[in-house]
Amino acid sequence: MLREVTAIRYVTPLREGGSLPGVVEADDLGTYVVKFRGAGQGPRALVAEVISGELGRRLGLPVPELTVVHLDPIVARAEPDEEVQELIKASAGANLGMDFLPGALGYDPVVHPVDHALASRVIAFDAFVENVDRSWRNPNLLIWHGDLWLIDHGATLYFHHNWPRASAVVHRPYKWDDHVLKPYATKLATEGPALAERLTPELIEEVVALVPDEWLEDGDREAYVAHLSARAERPEAWLP
Repeated sequence: MLREVTAIRYVTPLREGGSLPGVVEADDLGTYVVKFRGAGQGPRALVAEVISGELGRRLGLPVPELTVVHLDPIVARAEPDEEVQELIKASAGANLGMDFLPGALGYDPVVHPVDHALASRVIAFDAFVENVDRSWRNPNLLIWHGDLWLIDHGATLYFHHNWPRASAVVHRPYKWDDHVLKPYATKLATEGPALAERLTPELIEEVVALVPDEWLEDGDREAYVAHLSARAERPEAWLP
């Protein structure tokens, strides 16, 4: 299971994201960026965050620690924004928290060159989870203490928005023409297959098991494992 904390103070909304995430303080004295289950994308975005984020972490990619943040709407009682108030009220219970990286900078491909092997691994990972949200327009990358960090994986695994059709697109190729790290991914031919070899059914089952039950419908957990395991069997279909 993911580590669980309880929110004790709502600090501020982050208006850069369409889902209106917020910064909260928790009872472990930590500060987290929280994606709320009551946001428009619904619990599936949180499921994608957990599966893709924890998969990335286990593959050695720099993803901030994820937690389950339990929320009582009373923590936002002093927030003056009615939109935020309604979001918090709709999000009582378990939400998705990501370790807050204070002082982190948004990634700029001109200013921040990336190690070629790391860039290649990130693209291979994004190809597997079908990340449509790592373009130059919206990199979802941060620079913190000089290092690259991967954030915001709610737009991955988009097959789960249409389960009846999911089996037909299990080996769908990845479109990476506008991936922000493409200029640096000169080692994809070697790093891609090496990463793909680590995508075992056991690893996939391990990360899917981390998703809280209340974010899933009956049969979802098994369906995620089956779909991702089948996709991992044919990396030649999706690796760029």
